[in-house]
Amino acid sequence: MSTDERTRARTGIFRTKSVEQSIRDTEAPEHALRKSLSAWDLTVFGVGVIIGTGIFVLTGKVAKENAGPATSIAFVVAGIVCALAALCYAEFASTVPVAGSAYTFAYASIGELPAWIIGWDLVLEFALGTAVVAVGWSGYVQSLMDNIGWHLPLFLQGPDVPGGTFDILAFVLVLVLTAVLVLGMELSARITTVVVAIKVAVVLIVIIAGLFFIVGDNYKPFIPPATAPPGGGSDWTAPLIQLISGYTPTNFGVMGIFTAASVVFFAFIGFDVVATAAEETKLPQRDMPRGILGSLLICTFLYVAVALVVTGMQHYSQLSVNAPLADAFKAVGHPFYAGVISFGAAIGLTTVCLILLLGQTRVFFAMSRDGLLPRFFSITHPRYKTPYRPTILLGVIIAIVAGFTSINELATLVNIGTLFAFVVVAAGVIVLRRTRPDLPRSFRTPWVPYLPILSIAASLWLMLNLPAETWFRFAVWMLIGFVVYFLYGRRHSRLNEEGAGGAGRAGGAGGPGARGPRV
Repeated sequence: MSTDERTRARTGIFRTKSVEQSIRDTEAPEHALRKSLSAWDLTVFGVGVIIGTGIFVLTGKVAKENAGPATSIAFVVAGIVCALAALCYAEFASTVPVAGSAYTFAYASIGELPAWIIGWDLVLEFALGTAVVAVGWSGYVQSLMDNIGWHLPLFLQGPDVPGGTFDILAFVLVLVLTAVLVLGMELSARITTVVVAIKVAVVLIVIIAGLFFIVGDNYKPFIPPATAPPGGGSDWTAPLIQLISGYTPTNFGVMGIFTAASVVFFAFIGFDVVATAAEETKLPQRDMPRGILGSLLICTFLYVAVALVVTGMQHYSQLSVNAPLADAFKAVGHPFYAGVISFGAAIGLTTVCLILLLGQTRVFFAMSRDGLLPRFFSITHPRYKTPYRPTILLGVIIAIVAGFTSINELATLVNIGTLFAFVVVAAGVIVLRRTRPDLPRSFRTPWVPYLPILSIAASLWLMLNLPAETWFRFAVWMLIGFVVYFLYGRRHSRLNEEGAGGAGRAGGAGGPGARGPRV
């Protein structure tokens, strides 16, 4: 039995697409993406998308409400969970260097329906993440404009502002970044490199300048005594684990660190986006692991350093929730640094939007190429070799959503979507090791199956610490996805049509209308 036949032995909704077929699909001229990225580009992309809302906003919120100075430990915990997943992503991305990230990996290992589920999940995750960050970017830019006396008309300041209707800055940002992505990955990589350099410089300024204002007493106690969360919340907003087991997560104390880790996890979202660019990488077998693990390591170090500096500059109970880094410098009498930080945040969030939008369009493109979404969207631009059709469609939709919608409360959906992808990828490593031990793997996840199982457990633990409301919304989106798959994707899947065509030919019905039994 050939490799492709062995891989397709499973039929129906759990049929798999062979790794060899996935790679062959990337060679068709009208569906091919240009290979232009190096390990340096991938690392820059990773750092560019990871360092954003998390480091500029979540540090203060988590320190004040959940973990105090031990926020630095919470970043380490969240970083470990991501590192476990990153080792699994690195094996898949170097073995299956095809656009689509977790979707493509699931299709090659677990089956078509699980692949559809994770692809549908990633479309929501990246779209919502792009819109949320675009609105955050707009807020920083409006703040900088206010400092120099420029003010937008009230109705164009966004729905989060009383009297505001449409966020013109978020809308325009997404449209501009959409145009950049249509023009090609080389331009995207150049822009990202410049912006990431500015952003990292600002973070280093925070760390180095902040060292001179640290007061040792602000670290006491490093792990504040445990307290119960504030009362008055409903079951709807309570963590799912609390509703299932009666366990109540605490603020502060040792367990508060884990509660904080489930929140600051948002700060690490993005390294998995690097895997969506595998097909556009010159030497993916070598460079994908370097890009994924390198960007994660750099960002974890910067996060821990910033958390230690900020909680040392100002007592955790007095930290600002909205702009902790800038306000900490204001509190010690240095507003100049606050302005620099606000500028860096506005610049930095630009790359976060760009790379999240990149990730979404690549997943959509891969699903379209497989027939699970209309194949109209899998045609690349004849000159720029980019998936311009889904890029333009999704860019316009996200721009409208970012302009009209106040979606800060939906940000946790991004967390649950990413963690779900981590679970699927880790499970896929175990499955593909058993079903395709013959595949060449330039990077091998160590200690399989133990490390992937640990990754699954850690991701599920953080998912259970998210509110029941988030789980409900996630379930509704997944239900819609099931309906789309069974009404369209399953019948139009390339694996389904190839299987039907083969069965028809075997039965002697060679006419164009002959179809075999649907698998």
